[in-house]
Amino acid sequence: MAPHLPPIIEDWFSARGWALRAHQRDVLASHQSGASQLLIAPTGAGKTLAGFLPTLSDLVDGQFEGLHTLYISPLKALAVDVQRNLSNPIAEMGLPIRVETRTGDTSAAKRARQRIKPPQVLLTTPEQLALLISHPHAELMFGTLRRVVLDELHALVTSKRGELLSLGLARLARLAPDLRITALSATIAQPEMLRDWIARPLPQRHTDLLHMAGGAAPELSILQTQERLPWAGHSAVYAHRELYETIQRHKTTLLFVNTRSQAEMLFQGLWDINDEMLPIALHHGSLSVEQRRKVEAAMASGKLKAVVCTSTLDLGIDWGDVDLVVQVGAPKGSSRMLQRIGRANHRLDDPSRALLVPSNRFEVLECEAAVEAVAEGHQDSEDPMSGGYDVLAQHVLGMACAEPFLADDLYAEVIGAWPYRDLAREKFDKVLDFVATGGYALRAYERYARLKLNPDGKWRLSHPQVAQQYRLNIGTIIEEPMVRVRLVRARGQKQGRTTGPIGSGGRVLGEMEEYFFGTLSLGDTFMFGGEIVAFEGMKDNEAFVSRAFSKDPKIPSYMGGKFPLSTYLAERVRRIMDSPGEWSKLPDQVSDWLRLQRDLSVLPRRDSLLVETFPRGTNNFLVCYPFEGRLAHQTLGMLLTRRLERMRARPLGFVASEYALAVWGLGDISALIRTDRLSLDELFSEDMLGDDLEAWLDESALMKRTFRNCAIIAGLIERRHPGKEKTGRQITMSSDIIYDVLYQHEPDHILIEATRRDAARGLLDIERLGQMLSRIRHHIVHKPLHQISPLAVPVMLDIGKEPIFGEARESAMADAADELIREAMGER
Repeated sequence: MAPHLPPIIEDWFSARGWALRAHQRDVLASHQSGASQLLIAPTGAGKTLAGFLPTLSDLVDGQFEGLHTLYISPLKALAVDVQRNLSNPIAEMGLPIRVETRTGDTSAAKRARQRIKPPQVLLTTPEQLALLISHPHAELMFGTLRRVVLDELHALVTSKRGELLSLGLARLARLAPDLRITALSATIAQPEMLRDWIARPLPQRHTDLLHMAGGAAPELSILQTQERLPWAGHSAVYAHRELYETIQRHKTTLLFVNTRSQAEMLFQGLWDINDEMLPIALHHGSLSVEQRRKVEAAMASGKLKAVVCTSTLDLGIDWGDVDLVVQVGAPKGSSRMLQRIGRANHRLDDPSRALLVPSNRFEVLECEAAVEAVAEGHQDSEDPMSGGYDVLAQHVLGMACAEPFLADDLYAEVIGAWPYRDLAREKFDKVLDFVATGGYALRAYERYARLKLNPDGKWRLSHPQVAQQYRLNIGTIIEEPMVRVRLVRARGQKQGRTTGPIGSGGRVLGEMEEYFFGTLSLGDTFMFGGEIVAFEGMKDNEAFVSRAFSKDPKIPSYMGGKFPLSTYLAERVRRIMDSPGEWSKLPDQVSDWLRLQRDLSVLPRRDSLLVETFPRGTNNFLVCYPFEGRLAHQTLGMLLTRRLERMRARPLGFVASEYALAVWGLGDISALIRTDRLSLDELFSEDMLGDDLEAWLDESALMKRTFRNCAIIAGLIERRHPGKEKTGRQITMSSDIIYDVLYQHEPDHILIEATRRDAARGLLDIERLGQMLSRIRHHIVHKPLHQISPLAVPVMLDIGKEPIFGEARESAMADAADELIREAMGER
């Protein structure tokens, strides 16, 4: 049926010479038929307007009182941006609609007022929704709710934030009987699965799957450099001059990198050659909020020529003046690349343009695979997460903060959330027992008794203070322990020693992982926020730095921000290597390298695993090429070395890259294979994911680190108390002690179970490794060599790297690569 669009909105469009696009009408018609919707449309297609058209139409007469629409975004900045873009049309049409944001930056007074007298439209985040539904009488705020708009759905559902959001939606479905959901996304690999995700809490409503057809196809190209392509590394220093010239030729350029440390290095590299003083800025998650907002405002007003950024700018913010997106380093996934390309142009009928800049020779293959995948419109976004017990524990406590509950009622509500649809009642009861008492091993400690059972069978809070603690510690985003970086005056120098007190005052530059400062001595210099600073000392949760000059500052190695190579791109890379007819697309440097590998060894086949063995120096090497990403390869390396120890191959270590794995040791692996004392089929057998994995996990510090995160999310360990915050060291000590107690006395504790699941799912990539081992079973090709192969050169360069920075590092790696290639060709 044709949707009804109120005349005042129709006239507003007509006055600007605009008309509703088909997908915008489809959303409005679907809403007016009583359904929910999942709209899949490219960036720049007006998805956000489509999401809000039903709201504007419903509220045009000004008769509605209370909260009508809740907009949920993965980013605070996106909520602020949407408020700006929504408020202008509302003001121009003279509509009586209040639109407000609610984020961590919203004042306490305004947040309190919003619960009592909410606006008709509230723009917020998953964490704020969890807070709102944890308050008593939440039904007074949400009872009038008609719509939830979920923006950038693909970014919400693939993490624990998505699990928390799903539980919040299940609660909203109970509080608001007339609720409908509109979800928006540009990059979804499995649309039916995500339609089920939003439909699950509202079984009485139909959910329409709407696709927007058409739009100009994006234009991608790979940098055709005249410089020498590096063999390894991720800095792309070779391309800095060409990138600077590219920035000069375009109006506004966004340069995406995959990690914060790469962002710092690229930004500094561009400033070093910025002879024309072009306005180039830096944007990543460790910079202060004020610094990020200043960059965003300058970008929106067209004052910047370029921004070097990480995934903080992947989503949503509409900057029409961006005419080029540059991806420095391989994109790791076609969906991520499409998302980033969408930041350019934001005009549906004009193609967005992107330039890919590989950091090394293997990345050339990955960039080529990404260009082909984007041209085909292939999506490789991750699937939604299944529900974790730690997130469920947090939600259970939040619901007790709202009101006493019956276990049966809450269980029925929880399984209405898609990630928890298969949750067994036995597991739910274990989570509930943990929230109430801490579990068998901890129930003797009063501090873990957070719930009490009433005579009427309802669970309630054991003390009002529990609610306060819950609200201080809500959320599922667990960063590495962070410290504020404050700029101060340098201390005085006397005979080579720093003396006197740390200078006072100074602004906060941002935050850094606590562990990084444990690697520094007083006076050490490092890059932060595009500046070179010197470490002056630490106190509590603050690190003090002063401005400094140094030719070789350290580059902070951030724990976050690294993406795994998608399974789809990995398969495409294997296919390119296995298809010499496709090598003409590649730069001569890369195609010559592959031909050299074919002549001197064997090329990896698409459907098998190449294993090379060769001696070098006093060690023997095994190098294999799974192309399954660094996480899976690191896990494989840990498990292979255990097995090689049992087979008396005397392994000494391993190194993993995105594409390859090298293990070295004292034993002659080639001879062991040749004499049938070592079987590669047995070495790479899937059963390594059984006892070997369990034994390694039991010994690994990884389990304690993972447990710490689960314990924080589940509320067992609190980061914040009124007026103070624990340091990372205090949290780690607490979690290590509790882990040891539980592991010894209650190894089947629900949090130990959650920890094992997280370690397998995220930190170790067990599922992907298992699929790889299954694929290569009886398809392992062994090539014994007398020296290193050309393909092994990049991963061998990662062994024993010295901490050299800047151009010296690039030069040292190039010299080492030349030497290794000469070895491969038998010239040494």
